[in-house]
Amino acid sequence: MKCLVLQAEHCLNLALRGTAVQRGDIAYLPAPAVVDVGVLTEIAPDAVIVPPLADPGHCEPAAVYRHADRVEALLEACQTLGIPLVWGVSDTLYEDGAESPIDETVLPQPRDAAMRRLVEVGQRVRHHPRHLILRLGPLFGLEGEDAWLSELIESLVRGESVRATQDLVLCPTSVMAAARAITGMLLQLDSGAGAWGTYHLCGTEPVSVFTFCSVVRTQLATRLEGVGASPALGELQALNQHHDTPLRRVLDCRRLLDVFGIHQKSWRLELGLMLDAWCQQHYPDHDEADNGSRDSSRGEAARA
Repeated sequence: MKCLVLQAEHCLNLALRGTAVQRGDIAYLPAPAVVDVGVLTEIAPDAVIVPPLADPGHCEPAAVYRHADRVEALLEACQTLGIPLVWGVSDTLYEDGAESPIDETVLPQPRDAAMRRLVEVGQRVRHHPRHLILRLGPLFGLEGEDAWLSELIESLVRGESVRATQDLVLCPTSVMAAARAITGMLLQLDSGAGAWGTYHLCGTEPVSVFTFCSVVRTQLATRLEGVGASPALGELQALNQHHDTPLRRVLDCRRLLDVFGIHQKSWRLELGLMLDAWCQQHYPDHDEADNGSRDSSRGEAARA
């Protein structure tokens, strides 16, 4: 299976390509700057994937409209050639949140005009007989555009103060978990599953943005201490933006499990793995020393 992915440097694009490295049944190709009927005819992908805008509510309106226009044009090309379209959408379209987890049947009704344009495009995408709209919790990863975690780590290590909302509850979502889920869905669909439509995917355990950032800071400090580094990490500043009632934006992901057998992943577990990878990348000498020490200990134990 061969898939074309827009935005070559987006964190989801990089995660998808990384997921496919060890596989022989799917490949993700970065798309050229312009994708039209001619390009799709030449490449002949089995699906086209559009990564989400990270937070359209805080983007420049012009950027949101450009994204919507591009998806709309791409939709027309995909419909013309009968190519499936996969569109990642940020959960921030649920501008007012909800007290209980939000399922796929609830159509976002944002007040913001630019975000309403995204909802309109989504309605058009649904008329494509083979489409996936994947609503995602806020993605975090170590590399690429909109990777959140990498930006947060860099700010903390530079000693900068980080402002984080403590009355916004959401479900951070590992970009690697999202890439694995998309891969599983596409392979099942390519094998005749026929379960096109809209699905939700986010990490387990709803948490405030402030608490998520606090966990990142605490675990990062612990790992840095373990490698003998002691930078003065930046402090967190709690923000309250929703007055007396915290805003909850939690997605119900049961349909993804029921249809494709894909479980939500623990953001805490995925975060720990990413922080380990970050330390190995930035402190490789310490990692080699640890490996040498462990090998030496195993050798002494064997001789004993």
